[in-house]
Amino acid sequence: MSNFKTGVTKTPSSSIMRRIVIASVFGNALEWYDFFLYGTAAALIFGPLFFPAGTDPVLGTMGAFAGFAVGFFARPLGGIIFGHIGDRDGRKKALVMTLSIMGVSTFLMGLLPTFEQAGYLAPITLVLLRIAQGIASGGEWGGGVLMISENAPANRVGFYAAWSQLGVSGGFVLSAAAFYLVQMLPNEDFMSWGWRLPFLASVLVFGVGIYIRRNLPESRDFEDAAAQRAKVKHPPALEVLRKHPKEVFQAMGLRMAENSCAYIFLAFVMAYAKLTGLNTQVVLGGVMVAMIVEAFTILFWGWLSDIIGRRTVYAIGSISLVLFAFPFFWLIDTHVSGLVYLALLVGLAFCHGAMIGTQPALMGELFPAHVRYSGMALGHEIASIFSGGLAPLAATALFGAFHSAWPVSVMLIVFGLITTGTLFSIRRKPDLPR
Repeated sequence: MSNFKTGVTKTPSSSIMRRIVIASVFGNALEWYDFFLYGTAAALIFGPLFFPAGTDPVLGTMGAFAGFAVGFFARPLGGIIFGHIGDRDGRKKALVMTLSIMGVSTFLMGLLPTFEQAGYLAPITLVLLRIAQGIASGGEWGGGVLMISENAPANRVGFYAAWSQLGVSGGFVLSAAAFYLVQMLPNEDFMSWGWRLPFLASVLVFGVGIYIRRNLPESRDFEDAAAQRAKVKHPPALEVLRKHPKEVFQAMGLRMAENSCAYIFLAFVMAYAKLTGLNTQVVLGGVMVAMIVEAFTILFWGWLSDIIGRRTVYAIGSISLVLFAFPFFWLIDTHVSGLVYLALLVGLAFCHGAMIGTQPALMGELFPAHVRYSGMALGHEIASIFSGGLAPLAATALFGAFHSAWPVSVMLIVFGLITTGTLFSIRRKPDLPR
């Protein structure tokens, strides 16, 4: 396992570190705002708008989530492309490119004709734009994480790396808030033009994000790894698969529980509410509150990982997910607002937060700096196909088949056990916490 620090380039001052953190969090949040808009729209309106009229609501939602899943299949390609750019030409260059692709794709979604207006061309175009989103997001996460973690003090990598995850939380809060506001329009207006506003607003996201990212300094570890990069004759993705295949599988295993519960608790739960008669506004409100709270718990879990160790904190999250998989839906099924909020708070701020807050540091420590972007991107994004992209689709199919949430709970337990088992396979390096 490789530590983040090479000790060649001087650690940035506290003021520069603050600027790196703030810029990275804002840039990350703006890009994930774009990506999460599709998940929210898929749960709420893409079924009836982009799939044939008269389709069963469950099947229409499955069709929308199928498009959601396609974006995840494209993410490993984005990881390979931008991992290569990030490891060879710099983290900053890759991040500017991913944000550009994401911003344009999301804006164009807001201009698309519906199925009623354009027939099958509408869902086909929607899916193509979702693929572009997937490619961009596949290269985004690793670079956003490394811009912070590779500049952080050696004894505070967990805490500083956790800040990078606030962008993910912030992006979802922004997207959920955007849909929460436009849902206040009369339903006819919301379905005809109101849903487009959050997508069209991404043009502002794009402008602000590009300005922020172009003014970031390059990662310290990237600069320190110049000699190592010069010795590598293979593309970074091929190099990491040749020399670090076990670590790629470990990164995938770490991702399974975290990603699956995120998209079940964030995307599928809104479709589940709609299909079971629970007011989706209650769920959207609960998700926003839970994600705001999680923003603070993510930092706590990252800080705690510097003290008691990455694996210990990660295990708290994965084991808690196994234990909470059934109670989560029991609380949702009460249709009592307070209990719905409680389910989302425990599921996101505690179970998910412990994993996602620790994930950047733990996953980054698996790979050496000269292939770290590619290694993290491959493990993170390949696993996201199964644990993230297919999770809402599989959950909707299971609910349609059994008319109950218990199979979804079983699925979460399986993912939780995979991640817990992966933690046992990761050996601690002597100079890292337990």
